[in-house]
Amino acid sequence: MLGANVWRRIVGVDKQTVIEDVDVDEEPDAVVVHVRPRRSTKRRCGRCGVRAPGYDRGEGRRRWRALDLGTVMCFVEADSPRVNCPEHGPTVAQVPWARHGAGHTKDFDDQVAWLVTHSPKSTVAELMRVAWRTVGAVIARVVADGRAAHDPFEGLVRIGIDEISYKRGHRYLTVVVDHDSGRLVWAAVGRDKKTLESFFDLLGDERCKKIRIVTADGATWIEDVVKARCANATLCIDSFHVVQWATEALDEVRREVWNEARSKGMRAYAKELKGCRFALWRNPEDLTERQEAKLSWIARENGRLYRAYLLKEQLRLAIRRKGIISLTMLDTWLAWAARSRIPAFVELARKVRRHLAGIEAAMMNDVSNALIESTNTKLRVLHRMAFGFAKPEHLIALALLDRGGYCPALPGRSAPALAALG
Repeated sequence: MLGANVWRRIVGVDKQTVIEDVDVDEEPDAVVVHVRPRRSTKRRCGRCGVRAPGYDRGEGRRRWRALDLGTVMCFVEADSPRVNCPEHGPTVAQVPWARHGAGHTKDFDDQVAWLVTHSPKSTVAELMRVAWRTVGAVIARVVADGRAAHDPFEGLVRIGIDEISYKRGHRYLTVVVDHDSGRLVWAAVGRDKKTLESFFDLLGDERCKKIRIVTADGATWIEDVVKARCANATLCIDSFHVVQWATEALDEVRREVWNEARSKGMRAYAKELKGCRFALWRNPEDLTERQEAKLSWIARENGRLYRAYLLKEQLRLAIRRKGIISLTMLDTWLAWAARSRIPAFVELARKVRRHLAGIEAAMMNDVSNALIESTNTKLRVLHRMAFGFAKPEHLIALALLDRGGYCPALPGRSAPALAALG
């Protein structure tokens, strides 16, 4: 047999683990490494790590799946006694090679966690020879381990709050990101006051007082909770969503003009209008030659629609600028929109005035929800890659694993955990 140190390196266990024997189990066609923890690590609670008196033998001998040895599966086998923890009661004793409650070694868990952020679910399940349901449980363990080792809410000063649809039928997650570190710090199922209040409950009153900036999309349920829980925070309405409001108002005007043309039997005119949506939506600097021609046609043929387009562009330019000049441009736009006699933009001007304090705060503090929109986009990509999660909790764990900085390095690599969120 190879030396104990060699087998320790091959299996991926540390010096707190004693290699007793190695054999081959013909039935599952696997190598079985028999081990035991050293005396210094014995009789510790699997949940909290506190020394505790023995309780019973538990399940007796049990196995943990380790990384494959070439083309052959490998298991670590050891006794699995229980201890009587003062806090948790009878609990399976801690072992140095696996997380509590796991059926796999730490290296196996870490490799699955790394793969699931880089590969489709079918690839992970096939390569690691596990069920997809098992993958969800693995990433939940890895994330829980990472969050227990470091307070995820430490140092929060500037945060962004938004919701993302994760399933048909109006199923949403509320997500919170840290503007300073770029990390996803929290996510939960739902998009209402109760859901968001649960985040601030976890944060606690003292840390809530340290929040200075909160960016959001103007949703009332976010605004009400932030004002009630973060007394020292300035609520900033993200410029991306303000421009989105203007684009929606412009599209409403386009549909009105198109419906009018159809009702009057102007089919050719209506057809031209139907094909102008992207020319109206895109920024002038990004227009193609065909879209520029379409915009010129609108300027000649329909003054109301073209004025709506100019109103959208003027608001976009005002929001994009920073400082006092942007506030002056916004005041000018509000006056123009209010007297435009275009109902969609008159209503938009009222909406902007209702949220004016938050919009101006975002412009003066130079913050936006661009980071959280980027995070949402990457979460959608992860969701498509991991299609098949039965529980939203596993999707949240995957999101935190990849965007929260908890993705471990591949076993045996000297590189640090993949926490870069570029």
